[in-house]
Amino acid sequence: MRVLCIGRHEFLSEHLSRYFSGLGAVCESAVGSGAADSAAAQFEPHLIVAESELLNLQVLDEWSQVRSLRGVPVLAVSLTRRAEEHLSAELCGVAGVIYLPKLTYVQARSLLAGVQQPRGVEMPAGVGMAPSHHHAPAI
Repeated sequence: MRVLCIGRHEFLSEHLSRYFSGLGAVCESAVGSGAADSAAAQFEPHLIVAESELLNLQVLDEWSQVRSLRGVPVLAVSLTRRAEEHLSAELCGVAGVIYLPKLTYVQARSLLAGVQQPRGVEMPAGVGMAPSHHHAPAI
């Protein structure tokens, strides 16, 4: 599984990469939402993990127009705000919103396994908000 990790700055994108690499994913880091298209074109991610503060409807709309990003599920990750403090995942157009400090190893592995299923991303029990009905491309 290839995961593109996007943070507001290098420290955060590298932190996300280390975290998801520790779960067995092959990760690539990018800094800022504008760097996603060039990184994805070379890396071809199965999942985008992005700091929730970077995501808004305009960014998600722009990504949906880019061939290398279109159809790739986006998981919003927060290090500071709990999932219930965010807008509904369905309303903001992401596969799910998680609060990383409370995500257990088992939940994180289950989340990555869900991305690999043809039915799409499924949030593990107790993680936070319900996922949208966005489906991952077949892997």
